[in-house]
Amino acid sequence: MNQDTTRVLYAAILKLLRPLVRMALKRGVSYKTFASLLKWAYYDVARENFTIEGRKQTQSRISVITGLTRKEVKRLSELEPPTSREQREKYNRAARVVSGWRREAGCLDEQGRPAAIPISGEGATFETLVKKFSGDMPPRAVLDELVRVGALQLEPDNRVRLVHEAFTPTADEALKFHILGTDVSLLISTIENNIDKNGHAPYFQRKVYYDNLPDEVLADFRKMSRRQAQQLLNDLDSHLAINDRDINPGIKGTGRNVAGVGIYYFEKPFDEED
Repeated sequence: MNQDTTRVLYAAILKLLRPLVRMALKRGVSYKTFASLLKWAYYDVARENFTIEGRKQTQSRISVITGLTRKEVKRLSELEPPTSREQREKYNRAARVVSGWRREAGCLDEQGRPAAIPISGEGATFETLVKKFSGDMPPRAVLDELVRVGALQLEPDNRVRLVHEAFTPTADEALKFHILGTDVSLLISTIENNIDKNGHAPYFQRKVYYDNLPDEVLADFRKMSRRQAQQLLNDLDSHLAINDRDINPGIKGTGRNVAGVGIYYFEKPFDEED
């Protein structure tokens, strides 16, 4: 890289790190702990993504690529990485139930929005949603989890109502951090693809951005962006659900891929550095 590109890359890395460090400091994560996670990430990425075709990756090569000592590479190779597998499973199962609720005709009101439905009984119920979209999980366990994270509201007549049209775990910090890791990773992967290309067509990556807006316009824009973005995501969700083999096991085809679209709202006071 030339000097100008290097300077911009370093500035970009610092911008990415600042909010992460801010969240880490708020929760008592020290520099030493943060640095140890960064070391493991360097080791893991070099091990997985910087191999030579036809040759086994070695600790010596990882040491050369990363600048870590061979002793440190050996130590890292013996560690169990931190994982959010349990949170991922909770999130995926709950999100599938909420998504299915938005699509199933018997679970919608006259305006096509998710209606309050019985927990059990005949017809469209919460139990039937769980059986269809959450595999072999006990319906009561899924119900308790969705209520716990603030996604569902229990009604007095043994019915349940969605609080939001999407699964948003407002009361579960661990799940929020799982979403942080997943969503930011996907966004950075999209940008990486668009920078490196590697023979792929650019992925869609756009934003609307203005930097001289008065306070008074923000509330209306929040409402409008939330409404229109949710409608777009609902439409895209319906298309992907039809073609997902977890929901429709009869779908034919090769490979197993992750695909989707993420939308996020941003707002903060103007800063010359931006």
